[in-house]
Amino acid sequence: MFTLAEVASLSDIQPTYRILKPWWDVFMDYLAVVMLMVAIFAGTMQLTKDQVVCLPVLQSTVNSKVQPDTSGKADFTTVETTTGQEEASMRTVSFGNAPTVTPDILLSRATSSQYQPTESGQELKKEQKDSSGRKTNLDFQQYVFINQMCYHLALPWYSKYFPYLVLIHTIILIVSSNFWFKYPKTCSKIEHFVSILGKCFESPWTTKALSETACEDSEENKQRLTGAQSLPKYVSTSSDEGSPSASTPMITKSGFKFSADKPMIEIPSVTILDKKDGEQAKALFEKVRKFRAHVEDSDLIYKLYVGQTVIKTVKFIFILCYTANFVNTISFEHICNPKVEHLIGYTQFECTHNMAYMLKKLLISYISLICVYGFICLYTLFWLFRIPLKEYSFEKVREESSFSDIPDVKNDFAFLLHMVDQYDQLYSKRFGVFLSEVSENKLRGISLNHEWTYEKLRQHVSRNAQDKQELHLFMLSGVPDAVFDLTDLDVLKLELIPEAKITAKISQMTNLQELHLYHCPAKVEQTAFSFLRDHLRCLHVKFTDVAEIPAWVYLLKTLRELYLIGNLNSENNKMIGLESLRELRHLKILHVKSNLTKIPPNITDVAPHLTKLVIHNDGTKLVVLNSLKKMTNVAELELQNCELERIPHAIFSLSNLQELDLKSNSIRTIEEIISFQHLKRLTCLKLWHNKIVSIPSSITHIKNLESLYLSNNKLETLPAAVFSLQKLRCLDVSYNSIAVIPVEIGLLQNLQHFHITGNKVDNLPKQLFKCVKLRTLSLGQNCITSIPDKISQLLQLTYLELKGNCLDRLPATLGQCQLLRKSGLIVEDHLFDTLPSEVKEVLNQDTSIPFANGI
Repeated sequence: MFTLAEVASLSDIQPTYRILKPWWDVFMDYLAVVMLMVAIFAGTMQLTKDQVVCLPVLQSTVNSKVQPDTSGKADFTTVETTTGQEEASMRTVSFGNAPTVTPDILLSRATSSQYQPTESGQELKKEQKDSSGRKTNLDFQQYVFINQMCYHLALPWYSKYFPYLVLIHTIILIVSSNFWFKYPKTCSKIEHFVSILGKCFESPWTTKALSETACEDSEENKQRLTGAQSLPKYVSTSSDEGSPSASTPMITKSGFKFSADKPMIEIPSVTILDKKDGEQAKALFEKVRKFRAHVEDSDLIYKLYVGQTVIKTVKFIFILCYTANFVNTISFEHICNPKVEHLIGYTQFECTHNMAYMLKKLLISYISLICVYGFICLYTLFWLFRIPLKEYSFEKVREESSFSDIPDVKNDFAFLLHMVDQYDQLYSKRFGVFLSEVSENKLRGISLNHEWTYEKLRQHVSRNAQDKQELHLFMLSGVPDAVFDLTDLDVLKLELIPEAKITAKISQMTNLQELHLYHCPAKVEQTAFSFLRDHLRCLHVKFTDVAEIPAWVYLLKTLRELYLIGNLNSENNKMIGLESLRELRHLKILHVKSNLTKIPPNITDVAPHLTKLVIHNDGTKLVVLNSLKKMTNVAELELQNCELERIPHAIFSLSNLQELDLKSNSIRTIEEIISFQHLKRLTCLKLWHNKIVSIPSSITHIKNLESLYLSNNKLETLPAAVFSLQKLRCLDVSYNSIAVIPVEIGLLQNLQHFHITGNKVDNLPKQLFKCVKLRTLSLGQNCITSIPDKISQLLQLTYLELKGNCLDRLPATLGQCQLLRKSGLIVEDHLFDTLPSEVKEVLNQDTSIPFANGI
């Protein structure tokens, strides 16, 4: 049997999940309660008052014959009663003074005595009066025995077990109605849904968002009436933000997505959301997102509800079919044949059932309740299959509000919302607010503006290497409104801000010329775009997929520098959209850091006015370079980490090329360097971090070369041809295997920077000190044992690196290098201590001459 606690737990479901109980489930629960009361009432009556009373049936008219015995000394008296063809002998035998009642006379004495003669009766009374003994009342026990036998033999089984069947059926129906609330795989989802739904319904953000939605139309009409004269100068015609005060910042909320084509409509907030309520609302957005992902992928709840409804319907049909057959079996009179004639002398009894009338009325009431219950089940099945309950549309909510991005849901999520609609449609409407990204963005904007005030942003402004005011915002939910009040800002960096929106207020930032968007597909208003188009000079865009590059980037006509960092492999080259680069008529520098296998043909659209092209690959081999030939105005070209094995021939067509950087490739030979003689303007050649073994003598043809970088290669010697480059001012051959510095180095009279760190040099030629214009001399990590005193001839020397050699002392003539100071002398401390004190004093003197190492 069910305990009281278990039955009580079923009633707890009602208040907890009442929003998921449609009217038919509630009505069926009440019907089940009434049926349960019927069962309890019938069972109580049956346990307390259910009785069967039986009397023997006489089969013919009774003819009583009395045969008295005249002899007074007889030992026994015989009374015969003949009934039809059967004879029943009733004898009273007296033995001594104690009379004995045989089993043959187990009848009512009142019944048998009426058939005996008067004289015989008088004699019996006299004998009984004279006899002595104990009265047994066996006649009463006979009827109790017969009543009990006939209760089980003659009474139909349905009359005896009807209350228990009703109780069992009712409990099964109750369990079937609430099984989906208790099933382990569905109860947790339902519990979470009810909890989240209740919080969404009561959240202050829901009321705020819906109230602002309701006033959007009136705000738009108000804007049309007031006109543009009431708008601030920095706000586009699509915005209405009012005049923010210093104490209470105005919080604006966007009703549409930002784009370069359409203006953003901003609605002033009616109330300011409490910080605690805002945090709670943000947590609700995250819970709704996770719950949707967890529930929307299956339809188990829907199937379980359909299954339990089908079970209740089948149960109703079953109960109705078999119960209707037993209604007529419940009657007041019953004929009983107990087959105990050898004990009582009668074969048939007529019995009455005192609860028959009551049970029949209760059964008819129960059938009526079951019929109503069954019709409701059929209606439920009709509702379940009439409309697609595994799909739920928020179309009406989208029409009534500005949250046009509320998605339609499916499967169990949709079914739960359909069930909630049967309770109150306002629940799903409020719940839809937390499915909208626009609503979430509005909330983030409010929280963001509360946290990032003007004073806090001002504390994060710093000066960069170019002495410009820079602000770097990292991993925020959006761009705070107070950012646009920093009118003196030069550089703005936005990193990992997926919902960045640039409003019309950016037009206040007249000093802004550089913008960084790192994984930040920012959206802009029309007015903001117009400002950026006219003022922005440098733009850095870092992305994972090329689709993240905002479309408005290709429309910035005054842009001069563009840095693209992200995945631009061969499959995505067609998607780059660089066809629009032809609109960037003032673009001079294009920096692409990616994994290109070929230079995208669309880049050539900006070739006529491009002066610098930088391609930094991630080790992917750059194969096709024919597009370079069209870039006739390119003055600086960098192809780094592109796995080049030779110098590309397309470079030789760049007649205006001044600087070539082929760093971090796989170049082994540079025999093609002879073709550089056609590049009359080439002044800087960087071939560092390659695998070059030797320098060909044809390098002498690059007569205008001023800087040559060959560090981190495999050079073992420096050919004399290098020192025929009279205009050479910087020579870097660090980290090779060079053992000797040729004496021809003295021919480089214009040499200012010489780096030979990390080689095998053990001796410095005296001709080196004829390069009197040397300002930087790097000799570290070699095998040098001594420094000649002629180093004093380098009067312009400001940087000298000697650390990592085999020196015992430093020459005292270092003090004659007028521009050299201790900060520019890189040497071990013990070697510095070997210098005379007066030299130390000279080197320790402060100087205002800036230090430069030439790299």
